[in-house]
Amino acid sequence: MNDSIMNFTISNVEAMYPKINRTYKFDSTEQRSVPCDAMDAGAEYNMRFRMDKDQAKALYEAMAKAYADKKEANWAPKLAFPFKKEEDGTYTHKAKLKGAYGVEATRKPAQFDSKGVRLDDDFLLTTGSTVNIAVIFKPYIMNKDAGVSLRLKAVQVVKYKPMEENSPFGVVEGGYQAKEVKNDSPFEAVDEPIAEPKKVEPKKATKEKVEDNDLSAIVDNWDD
Repeated sequence: MNDSIMNFTISNVEAMYPKINRTYKFDSTEQRSVPCDAMDAGAEYNMRFRMDKDQAKALYEAMAKAYADKKEANWAPKLAFPFKKEEDGTYTHKAKLKGAYGVEATRKPAQFDSKGVRLDDDFLLTTGSTVNIAVIFKPYIMNKDAGVSLRLKAVQVVKYKPMEENSPFGVVEGGYQAKEVKNDSPFEAVDEPIAEPKKVEPKKATKEKVEDNDLSAIVDNWDD
């Protein structure tokens, strides 16, 4: 199989709920993912990511090529649409790596900054960060369902979104304040309310005749 088909980099997508600093597994009692040992059943590194339509199309086409290259007689003739389409028109999907294959633990996905410098081993990637994701396509068939999984190799942080920590406390009047709040505004306070500008109703746009474009229709409906 062609290695160029199997290796792929998903560029400039939004990280969602990354759990790649160590292995995690789903705990049915707590109903959430919890840290675990790499050899535990269900242990894995994983992260979801958000794409726009063009990014999703490029990824799907690459996955479809890998699928076609591996496809056997009992597989579906075409790769089924694997992404989740969100209400805002974006698409989400998941890349993951098992904590172990057989009796050998895997090496956790490496993380790099935008200059290609490896980040510290305990670096915590955050939801909302922009990343490049290096994956390996793994075509498979399981219980007669065939598809292509994305085996996570490495992540490059293009833009980092600092982690936000919300205080569990309310305001205590007259208490200690670490930073003095200064009013640096060049404007004076306005005591009287300012009248709102009058609203102007926009003119109705006239309809223009748009010719049908078969290619555009194909692109718009590529995920149907």
